Amino acid sequence: MVDFTRDFTMTIDGAGVPGDATIDVLNPATEGLVAKAPDCTRTQLDDAVAAARAAFPKWRATPLAERRAAVAKIGEVIGANMGAMSRLFTLEQGRPLAMTGPEVGGAAFWAQTVAQQELPVTVNEETPERRSETRHVPLGVVGAIVPWNFPLMIGIWKICGALLTGNTLVIKPSPFTPLTMLKLGEAMREHLPPGVFNVVSGGDDLGPWMTAHPDIDKISFTGSTATGKRVMESAASTLKRVTLELGGNDAAIVLPDVDVETVAEPLFWAAFANSGQVCTAAKRIYVHADIYDELARALVAVAQRVPMGDGMAEGNMLGPIQNRQQFDRVKTLIADARANGERFLTGGEPAEGDGYFIPVTIVDNPPEDSRTVQEEAFGPFVPLLKYADLDEAIARANASDYGLAGSVWSNDMEAAVAVAERLETGTVWINETLYVMPWTPFAGHKQSGIGVEHGIDGLLEFTAPQTITARKPIIAENAEAAPAAETAE
Repeated sequence: MVDFTRDFTMTIDGAGVPGDATIDVLNPATEGLVAKAPDCTRTQLDDAVAAARAAFPKWRATPLAERRAAVAKIGEVIGANMGAMSRLFTLEQGRPLAMTGPEVGGAAFWAQTVAQQELPVTVNEETPERRSETRHVPLGVVGAIVPWNFPLMIGIWKICGALLTGNTLVIKPSPFTPLTMLKLGEAMREHLPPGVFNVVSGGDDLGPWMTAHPDIDKISFTGSTATGKRVMESAASTLKRVTLELGGNDAAIVLPDVDVETVAEPLFWAAFANSGQVCTAAKRIYVHADIYDELARALVAVAQRVPMGDGMAEGNMLGPIQNRQQFDRVKTLIADARANGERFLTGGEPAEGDGYFIPVTIVDNPPEDSRTVQEEAFGPFVPLLKYADLDEAIARANASDYGLAGSVWSNDMEAAVAVAERLETGTVWINETLYVMPWTPFAGHKQSGIGVEHGIDGLLEFTAPQTITARKPIIAENAEAAPAAETAE
């Protein structure tokens, strides 16, 4: 039985390993210490990678049915520990306990769903002379680097794809939120062969050690675009494969035909779920001038009735910014908006007291070239922007270095699809956001990423194509029989 409240160790080669040093994990709602997590040394990382390398040949050769069962078991273990895992998740991440279901329950669902997926085998040629087929083989050791905003779910995305396709794994959670992943590693020790699934935690040095490590074959990274560029640069020295899911400044375009009262609440959550700490959150909301004032009032009304506070307290639906560094960044953006005379429809000041709380802040039609519009806040800070011409709104939405996701809101599906097709993003939702499923490819355009996650395309990212072409044996047809030996009379 795993105790989710104490004794946090790394999982290396199937065993619990403490750190020579530790890092403090703080509750962002109180700034109090939750626990101390191991700070992985370079030698311990080498041990984890060596264990993964040693386990790879046998895991690669393990029948797919057994790898399926192992991935499904991850989901089963999460499901069996939902309560304890949710409490630990809230303590380290800050999201209210009532809102952890999509993450913890969703992670269990994700693992059990990915376990049923299959890689394609393509027959390129089948003739009397030759058979050619392409299959997809694992890469080897995968290094996965997971952010603090969705520390379990994004980890599960990487774990399931890597293990199902026959790779072994070394995963590093964020130093701000390592505890839930460390405990998942502990819980899986009895269910996976040693070395297949290794979990290491540590500070700022650990990620660069992984991306430059000569015995890691692929890096799957989720985080900021600036860090993603450094990951790509580091991985280039050994030509590692990389999948990078990076930042976004996602635009929502609201057409004038919507019913404002109906759309206000889902649009609010599109922007402010997880206190805005979502890569694909609506970070710029373009609203037609005909309904701008009405929708602004409706969004403010939603903001005023959604409670924010300590995630362990009953009733709260929004929590704090996860860490001091991000809290200070959002405060800087708010201060810049105030200094430039931008008007706040609601919010605009950090809360007093302990914790990294910033109330929902909506800025009223700031200039397009302002930091409020051009920078990804990654917090509960969103501009509401007015437009009169749809072509202009689409051009403004596309005028970004990012292209992760976007959304269109309309009662006219044909019109909404026509707008969606013009947005320069990897994902476009209509009348919703944040709908991400195991069977749907997810990829960023522009500087929002390289590669694909989810679906068959996402599985293929953990593999390399191998084409086997065989010329069939030549069998002579209608060959003359060898002359029979003469018989003596």
